[in-house]
Amino acid sequence: MFGRKTRRHSVVDTLIGGNSKVNGDVNFEGGCHIDGTVRGNVTADTESDAALSISEDGTVEGGVTVPYVILHGIVRGDVFASQRVELGPTARVIGNVYYNLIEMAIGAEINGKLVHQPDGQVPLLEQTTRIDQSAAMAAKS
Repeated sequence: MFGRKTRRHSVVDTLIGGNSKVNGDVNFEGGCHIDGTVRGNVTADTESDAALSISEDGTVEGGVTVPYVILHGIVRGDVFASQRVELGPTARVIGNVYYNLIEMAIGAEINGKLVHQPDGQVPLLEQTTRIDQSAAMAAKS
């Protein structure tokens, strides 16, 4: 309705089970569900309809760069969701969340910044570092 495109996030092409531990980066297409632990970055093409879901038992120790993120577990790193991020009541993010659209349930925790990116573009690391340094200098003044 009103020209909005809806996406069903029920298809899982990649599954990291509860007893699995992945040491290294994960790059996927389509849908990915994490019940285990990933020690590395989780990425998908930001121009795609890729979706990542992390269960209550799932943990990512690294950055997440995926268009659609559904989080019920823990991410220790920055989350870049070019389209939408959904934070369930057990979601924990120790890092910044960059989003276009956000849905946050009561109980979700973010220990970092919420940064709205209305055009859905992932910020360049140089730009965010430069902004953080400028803010730190301004705070000292």
